[in-house]
Amino acid sequence: MADPMTQSAQISSSPGLADGQNSVAAKDSKMSDSFLSSSPVSLIQSPQVQDLVHWRDPKKSGVVFGLSLLALLSLAAFSVISVVSYLLLALLCVTISFRIYKSVVQAVQKSNDGHPFKALIEKDVSVPPETFRKHVDASLTYINRLLKQLSRLFLVEDLIDSLKLAVVMWLLTYVGAVFNGITIFILGKWSLRKMQEKLNTTMAKLQEKLPGAIKRTKAE
Repeated sequence: MADPMTQSAQISSSPGLADGQNSVAAKDSKMSDSFLSSSPVSLIQSPQVQDLVHWRDPKKSGVVFGLSLLALLSLAAFSVISVVSYLLLALLCVTISFRIYKSVVQAVQKSNDGHPFKALIEKDVSVPPETFRKHVDASLTYINRLLKQLSRLFLVEDLIDSLKLAVVMWLLTYVGAVFNGITIFILGKWSLRKMQEKLNTTMAKLQEKLPGAIKRTKAE
């Protein structure tokens, strides 16, 4: 027969063990939720991105499309270092010019408004460690998945899949001889824009025809 002290100790320790298991399960659930919430798929499916892709606000979509196309054309004509240097130089010219302008205005008006970018300077731009770790963990999941697929293909785990990859790489050598990556991306972006315009036009025509068809059906 078991010792009563031993039985009481086992009984008292079982709720603590259950609580520990529940806390671990809750922690795992939170980690999985953070993976899903910060994954690229959830970012693409966000309402803001969908509004830009479907041109629900033509002004915002036009600005984003124009700036991204300008950046791609710049990268196609110049090196990455030159494009980044020109962008930073343009930003410095704007901020320095505005700083000098506000200083002259304050001197003429004899005001003491202070630094024009004071609110932005005092704003905390540091990245919280929790946010950094969350995105690193989410990125690590996709990196590990990619490495696993690459090792499977290059170590010929499945001969058919490895042969398919070899054929695709061989075809891309001919594509690369004619276009570079930036040119292909620009063509893809332009084609996507044209397809979106065609889709919007087709949907508008269907919406115009459907109400008339419904009215004729009701009249009959």
